[in-house]
Amino acid sequence: MRKELTTFRTALGWCAMVGREEKLCALTFGHRDADAALAWLDSNLTAGARPTRWNPSLAGRIAAVLDGEPDDFRDVAVDATHLTAFSHRVARACRKIGWGTTKSYAELAASVGSPRAARAVGHVMATNRTPLVVPCHRVVGSGGGLGGFSAPDGLSMKRRLLTLESAACCQA
Repeated sequence: MRKELTTFRTALGWCAMVGREEKLCALTFGHRDADAALAWLDSNLTAGARPTRWNPSLAGRIAAVLDGEPDDFRDVAVDATHLTAFSHRVARACRKIGWGTTKSYAELAASVGSPRAARAVGHVMATNRTPLVVPCHRVVGSGGGLGGFSAPDGLSMKRRLLTLESAACCQA
């Protein structure tokens, strides 16, 4: 099962994703060009990956989301082989956070049965390999702060995504 790698342009910059068969292994977005998107990905994930047009349907859906079109991506299979049992529960719970809504790190921790693990949830979100599909940008601090975001442009991008989703919710 060979990994495949693709890049594509969106309204919020260039994206790159790695897939194996039907599973998404990694995704990055918001880059100035295709080379920057590829450079952002972990070299262990891209090693041996062949450049293709892997999953053009998913690429189109991601581009549409970054243009403001709602999509929950719940049907997208994600490679979770690198996750611990706790991280897997957190990622699965994060995928249930709906478009245009947020949940705090503490709320997400409580939802997976670990109410005192807000910091651990933050770590899972910071190391999320598949943002947007596992919508870590929707996880915020309990006090109203945004928390962190490891995508290009950091909190500025997180704010932009939340604003984009909020605007789309208001237009519906």
